[in-house]
Amino acid sequence: MSWFLTNLVSAFLLPPLNLLILAALGMWQWHKRPLVARWLLVTSFVMLWLFSTPYVADALLQSLEGAPHATDTGKPQADAIVVLGGGTYFHAAEYGGDTVSKETLERLRFAAKLYRETGKPILVTGGKPLGNSQSEAAQMKQVLEQEFHVPVQWTEGESDNTLENARLSRQILQQAGINRIYLITHAWHMPRAVQVFQKVGLQVVPAPTAFTTRYQVDLLAFVPNADALRDSRIFMHELIGILWYRLKS
Repeated sequence: MSWFLTNLVSAFLLPPLNLLILAALGMWQWHKRPLVARWLLVTSFVMLWLFSTPYVADALLQSLEGAPHATDTGKPQADAIVVLGGGTYFHAAEYGGDTVSKETLERLRFAAKLYRETGKPILVTGGKPLGNSQSEAAQMKQVLEQEFHVPVQWTEGESDNTLENARLSRQILQQAGINRIYLITHAWHMPRAVQVFQKVGLQVVPAPTAFTTRYQVDLLAFVPNADALRDSRIFMHELIGILWYRLKS
């Protein structure tokens, strides 16, 4: 399934569109089945309120996140660092063209830190899901080498999703005799990423970054906002992805 079609289908399963569809069904049934209609409308309203509440959204994302990576635990370490792309900042005027998104930049910052701690070679992976001229991997390599002064050993620029990240990275690493990797991605994305990288035969040492944190819990944590709705959408996207990969395996 193409990147566009996958995301189109996902839009119908994720908030806010899934809740709007639920409300529309309730309005459609208002005269035929008023009890069902009220139930659908109330459910859509309550779910939209909860998903838009920062305290709830934070808790949902934190339920996916594990512990931070530590290099001094005495556990077996890995032979390479794999960094997953997280999108592109298109037509960045201040940089003269496309560059990495802020999500990708968070991953690259941690990759530079882990490289300096371990000295392991880096593989960056990410293709051109929207058909842009430069792959995410090429953008990542440029930022790591020019801005963080960290070398990139391998560049995988053909993948359009996490499963393809895993398959194509495995092919590159296999040629180098590497089977055990540090995997860098957002903490909320790590469970699904580990699942697919292990499925293709790699041994994974999770190295998550960008954890969901909060300075304090105050009244604003319970006031709905658009950022919280986005975070709830991320949670549902990851949950559906995990379940989908399990069904396929």
